[in-house]
Amino acid sequence: MTADEPTVEADVRERIESDPFCATLGIDLVDLGPTSARTELAVGEDLLNFHGTPHGGAVYSLADAAFAAASNAQGKTALAIETNISYLDSVDVGATLVATAEETHDAARIATFRGRVYRP
Repeated sequence: MTADEPTVEADVRERIESDPFCATLGIDLVDLGPTSARTELAVGEDLLNFHGTPHGGAVYSLADAAFAAASNAQGKTALAIETNISYLDSVDVGATLVATAEETHDAARIATFRGRVYRP
């Protein structure tokens, strides 16, 4: 590989960071490893639902962006077969949410990832 050739990590990072939906929500990719990733989202009033709490879709999208980065980090196209999320607490405007995703099992064609969304 020459200095001009992008690494797999750089390519994956560029794809996630240029994702228009992530940009619309304000999701940032802050860490990327070979089988893990971390994303962050500052909760603004534009992300609130009618209860005045962060919209579940925004929180899910933060987790999904971390999963997308982690699962594609080795340069192979990866898609979700099934996901599940439980919303256990709410946060206030101005808080930062962090999502992590980490591979827990790789069986050639199907891998399992565990994600977490939390306040640091």
